[in-house]
Amino acid sequence: MTQRTTPPFRADHVGSFLRPKELLDARERYRKGAISKADLRQAEDRAIRDIVRLQEDLGLQGVTDGEFRRTYFHIDFLEQLEGVETRGGLTAHFHSAKGEVDFAPPVLHVTSKLRHARPIQVADFECLKSVTKRIPKVTIPSPTMLHFRGGREAISREAYPDLEAFFDDVAVCYPAEIKALGAAGCTYLQLDDTNLAYLCDPKMREGARQRGDDPNELPRRYAKLINVAIADRPAGMRICTHLCRGNFKSAWVAEGGYEPVAEVLFNELNVDGYFLEYDDARSGNFSPLRFVPKNKIVVLGLVTTKVGDLESKDMIKRRIDEATRYVPLEQLCLSPQCGFSSTVHGNEIAHESQAAKLRLIVETAGEVWGTQLTYR
Repeated sequence: MTQRTTPPFRADHVGSFLRPKELLDARERYRKGAISKADLRQAEDRAIRDIVRLQEDLGLQGVTDGEFRRTYFHIDFLEQLEGVETRGGLTAHFHSAKGEVDFAPPVLHVTSKLRHARPIQVADFECLKSVTKRIPKVTIPSPTMLHFRGGREAISREAYPDLEAFFDDVAVCYPAEIKALGAAGCTYLQLDDTNLAYLCDPKMREGARQRGDDPNELPRRYAKLINVAIADRPAGMRICTHLCRGNFKSAWVAEGGYEPVAEVLFNELNVDGYFLEYDDARSGNFSPLRFVPKNKIVVLGLVTTKVGDLESKDMIKRRIDEATRYVPLEQLCLSPQCGFSSTVHGNEIAHESQAAKLRLIVETAGEVWGTQLTYR
């Protein structure tokens, strides 16, 4: 079986990396007013060059900027749309191997009509593209991220008395950004989506009902929204989505297999590939993959980013073999289950461990799919 030359790749990464201490220190100095925004960006540039070099040395074909310019995987992008504001957060109860973790990130509110006033990610992409010979990958939040957590109450009734008009405007903002990225040369884009994964959790589904939404209808509504948002993607751009159940300091929010959303996810969502969490029992079994059509790629997130213990190659290979009961091997790839640092805080894992996990993925993919490795 040959190496894939288009994304997603046999060995791939979801996106974020642990921020190095030098970058965290620079962010803190900027917060205190000790350095300028330009100084901070120079520190980010240096850190990005280093993390790109690490990815290249490990043998990854697609590389990211580690999301080093962001505090949160989604907020930094979405708050740059006109009409979006952030307010004090509602506490979410995350779960980890060590116990409960409370986290209250800012909540996005739509306060006026939405508009994409300027490119958001283009300058960051151009920087990434300039420092790598591999395929630069851009990660942005899914358009569904403006709706699920706050629901109707987080969307101005004055600006949007009809919620369908809200969805229409979201779907106009995204093509503008995607077009700008395509014009800059982006060919690999990932939409990060917690909401479709949260709709696999019975408690989250009940929470949606209490907010007045139908959890059985939301996956279809979200698929329609995403499809309109990406319908005019530039020729040659591959778009994947990553489903996440929460990733903060090695903790998660949601649990449950993909069955409640699988049929819509795989057959009504017009993306090229899916990064799916499958690192432990909270993600369920592989049976929902029976809905995957022949033209889609599934990237199995079998290596966890939440703990430093290294998985065995034999275990990973056994699980890939289990997945082939539902999806042919040629439609499968391998990755971590999530990023290592979906927020600036980072997971409770060492920098050396994140490198070891990605090396394991590259080597295992080489043995399973017979790909030519560039690891050195």
